[in-house]
Amino acid sequence: MHRPVRRLERHPDAALDPAAWPDSIPAVAQLLTDGLDLPAGVTFLVGENGTGKSTIVEAVAEALGLHPEGGSGAHLAGADRGRGADRSGLAGRLRVVRSAGRRRSAFFLRAETAHRFYTYLEDAGSTGGEPPPHPLHRLSHGEGFTEVLLRSPWVREASVLLLDEPESALSFGNQLLLAAALAAAAAEGRQVLCATHSPLLTALPGAHVLQLDERGVRPVDWEDLGLVREWRSFLDAPERFWRRVL
Repeated sequence: MHRPVRRLERHPDAALDPAAWPDSIPAVAQLLTDGLDLPAGVTFLVGENGTGKSTIVEAVAEALGLHPEGGSGAHLAGADRGRGADRSGLAGRLRVVRSAGRRRSAFFLRAETAHRFYTYLEDAGSTGGEPPPHPLHRLSHGEGFTEVLLRSPWVREASVLLLDEPESALSFGNQLLLAAALAAAAAEGRQVLCATHSPLLTALPGAHVLQLDERGVRPVDWEDLGLVREWRSFLDAPERFWRRVL
């Protein structure tokens, strides 16, 4: 299967400082030390908060020439969007090894900064740039995400899709629609890298799931994911969890 991005690795001239963030995160340290081969199709990064999922996805987006707050290569204007971004400096030390052939586009959607991205799109449209598919700020958070992820031309035309916790705005039904869209993208030879906490998305048939934790990065079967076990335990007996935290 086609892999637009074959591998992520540290640039030969880049320094590594295990005592400093983000190199102190085991998954980031492993990426910089050993590199990471990116398979074809859909790859999910799963782990607790602070394990480096979003840091890695954002760094890959920047290394591909995208704005750290979202968009495609056509959405680089409006640098003031970056005032609130937490820049790790990882992208500048990361080398993206692409497959041979024509360089195609990528698209990045980041949950934390989606509203600033929407504002940028609407401002760009008002000044003669590329307008959003619909007035995104008039939609709910979930509707805006659905509009961009499932209907926008930028996503449909991208050979690499980078998503940071897209489920945060989506209902159960829309998560199913998103998963189906990711499966369709993979079938078309496109590549997806997605940071998520969703047991629904990670159950997508054929997807690759990587667990990020204190041991670094490792492939894990869906049934063995901590988030799957935790949600099953909670849904089976929620009162046990409430007794623990209340």
